[in-house]
Amino acid sequence: QVHLVESGGGLVQTGGSLRLSCAASGRTFNSKAYAMAWYRQAPGKDREFVALIKASGTNTYYAELVEGRFMISRDNVKNTVDLQMNSLRPDDTAIYYCAADVYDELVLKGRRPDYWGQGTQVTVSS
Repeated sequence: QVHLVESGGGLVQTGGSLRLSCAASGRTFNSKAYAMAWYRQAPGKDREFVALIKASGTNTYYAELVEGRFMISRDNVKNTVDLQMNSLRPDDTAIYYCAADVYDELVLKGRRPDYWGQGTQVTVSS
């Protein structure tokens, strides 16, 4: 019922920037109801939380590893959520996933979001 499609991944050098975008759609998708988040999964590692933005867009949360380097934003008219990634490092290399869920506080406490995109590869070369 909620379809998420990521774009914007690619190869970048250490210190560079990338901007990921996620487009949300679906019969039941209401941008005013869903928190949107980004996760990532590096080879051989578990999927980890990166950032979340609440439905209103006024509250954002970040993993400690990306705080100050990444910025999440959303456009509730276009139903998109972006992740601006700056000062990229090789350990940021991963598949990045967009996710959506109505229970923002539970997601922040570790709940796995209900809806996921297919992921986009980000590779940071040293």
